[in-house]
Amino acid sequence: MGTAGSFHSLISLADFKEILGIDDRDDALSRYCLVTATYSIEQYCRRRLLISKLTEIHEYSDDPFVPLKQYPVRKILEVQKHRSWKPAVDIDPELFHCIPQCGVGEDMPFCLEIRPGVVSSPFSVRVRYVAGYKPTDAPADLASACLELAVWNMARFRGKKIGVVGGSVTVGQRANGEFLEAKMPERAKELLEPYQRRLI
Repeated sequence: MGTAGSFHSLISLADFKEILGIDDRDDALSRYCLVTATYSIEQYCRRRLLISKLTEIHEYSDDPFVPLKQYPVRKILEVQKHRSWKPAVDIDPELFHCIPQCGVGEDMPFCLEIRPGVVSSPFSVRVRYVAGYKPTDAPADLASACLELAVWNMARFRGKKIGVVGGSVTVGQRANGEFLEAKMPERAKELLEPYQRRLI
């Protein structure tokens, strides 16, 4: 699949238009269906899937393994000892490492292992990292599920089965500025099953 450009989608607008054989007149609706499909998929899987920079603060309990919420992890940008009333203190990169190794693309939960003694209670650990898939390397099943859901939504729009008021869908939940579809075709659910959030 090609790059998705500057909007939040697991597949590109160009690929979507080519597969469906539609022209530029439907760009706005196509883009909306792709973005809505991608947010719906992330909601269904209970995780972020597209690559993004993230910041998390974890209470430290003397366990050297700190679970990271999103995956696959691409890069650890910064790890700090953190107290809300004091400036954060950087932890030397030689004193921690990511499991599995960053950038391997494994679709499984990652964690940060910090050398014992580096952090102690009542400190927290503040982690800045990059996680998720680039649109160009999203697994085929995710891209197919996005296509399936976007096509399904477009068919419903064109069939006037969903009311559109002021450019927003009148059903579903709102997240990150988009309304999410409450329903999803069974084929898309089957494709997404392996990508639902797993816990360590």
